[in-house]
Amino acid sequence: MRDTEKEELMQLIAAPYIQKATALIGVARKVGGNQFRHMMATFTILLDYHYTNHVLLKASLIHDLFEDVPMSNRDEIRIIDKHGEAVVQLVEEVTRSPHESKIAYLERILQYGSPEAKILKVADRISNITDLHLDIMIEEKMADYLQQTMDYIFPMAEQVNHLMAIELRDLVERRRMYLNAFQ
Repeated sequence: MRDTEKEELMQLIAAPYIQKATALIGVARKVGGNQFRHMMATFTILLDYHYTNHVLLKASLIHDLFEDVPMSNRDEIRIIDKHGEAVVQLVEEVTRSPHESKIAYLERILQYGSPEAKILKVADRISNITDLHLDIMIEEKMADYLQQTMDYIFPMAEQVNHLMAIELRDLVERRRMYLNAFQ
């Protein structure tokens, strides 16, 4: 970790956002575990790639909150700190509307998303694919998910972080090899 990153992280106050994320403890994931752990994994992926932007890191801690706990009070988040409004805006940008198809959602972020939304979406997908196993997901659905990743998330990664794109491609290739071994 570079000194500038260390200094940035020393200034990060994440506890109030972690507290908000605890609402996701009761939200199960199809791959096992719960959404709270997924929020924390997404946060650590961003740290691993040396992101220290406070808004991005705080948003990663609650990026699925509005989707998975729709009654979440956005105003409570807006007043947490000086980043609250920007955090809400970023989380809203990566939140899929109930009337939006998955493809339309991914196309929206790919075509119109801010760099931060794309970075967050890529880190989110890295976490999701890391947790993706054949014993949990049927083969056809996994193959579709991996193709969707290459069609939409990989181009986002290429736009914002080449190293994340490499990891994403490698994860997809390994999952496809795993999938092919069982066919």
